[in-house]
Amino acid sequence: MNFPSLSDIRAAHARIQSFIHRTPIMTSSAINEIAGCEIYFKCENFQKVGAFKARGAANAVMKLSPEERAKGVATHSSGNHAAALARAASVAGIPSYIVMPSNAPEIKKKAVKGYGGEIIECEPNLKARETTLEAVVARTGATFIPPYDFMDVIEGQATCALELLENQPNLDIVMAPVGGGGLLGGTALTAHYINPEIEVIAGEPTGADDAFRSFRAGHIIPQTGPNTIADGLLTSLGKLNFELIQAYVDDILLATDPQIIEAMRLVYERMKIIIEPSCAVPLAALLANKERFAGKKVGIILSGGNVDLGKLPF
Repeated sequence: MNFPSLSDIRAAHARIQSFIHRTPIMTSSAINEIAGCEIYFKCENFQKVGAFKARGAANAVMKLSPEERAKGVATHSSGNHAAALARAASVAGIPSYIVMPSNAPEIKKKAVKGYGGEIIECEPNLKARETTLEAVVARTGATFIPPYDFMDVIEGQATCALELLENQPNLDIVMAPVGGGGLLGGTALTAHYINPEIEVIAGEPTGADDAFRSFRAGHIIPQTGPNTIADGLLTSLGKLNFELIQAYVDDILLATDPQIIEAMRLVYERMKIIIEPSCAVPLAALLANKERFAGKKVGIILSGGNVDLGKLPF
């Protein structure tokens, strides 16, 4: 597989400038003391649409031909990719068609509508999502932009680690959560190009540990019946993402839901910023394996902050 080069990732970063924030990197001496290492948090919870997904969606939209753009874009997603694609389409002045399961959170549907996306509801299962999407694409001629298993999206997500390593080039370890693997794959690729000595470690919930099991088995083991508070990490690993993870990721560490909730609460209390449960997973995994990180400089991508404040787990 031909992965994007470092110059491709830099070009993507230039391409999406008008669509994204360069998010801040924050530290907390209190959390450093608890963790026994120096942590640099790359705050994608402050990104447009409240998540790193803004990057990949914008890159994919901007790489379409004028003819493709005219017909718009489509995807199926119950979460941040839905809002990210609707917003990228809105900024580019093109239509978006978003297939969402009927049980998708109201806050996510509201976001998609707010960005001008047309929502097409379906039954809450993968088969229904895929068949509904096929019908939408057939009807509109829109281009399907997958949420993570798509090189233009991965290339966009890789720009997050690019910013992190431009600001903090001397990191020993970079961490990201893993669900479908778009953020982790892009992060690992960027780190490999900029400094192959940097370790790339993912955090994953024990209740949705398909990446952990796949990584160890050397082949994709599909996600079945995931059960975790980290609702952004329920999906199975993408094929392209798994290739990148196999090539450039050093390890995947697990965290339980109570550990995830504790890490999430720690960030709220000590840093006064809002993060969603999926976003807390790498910190939770680090705190569960402190000896592994002792005295190291660790960059953690805080992936997003889209959480229903009426349903906080603490």
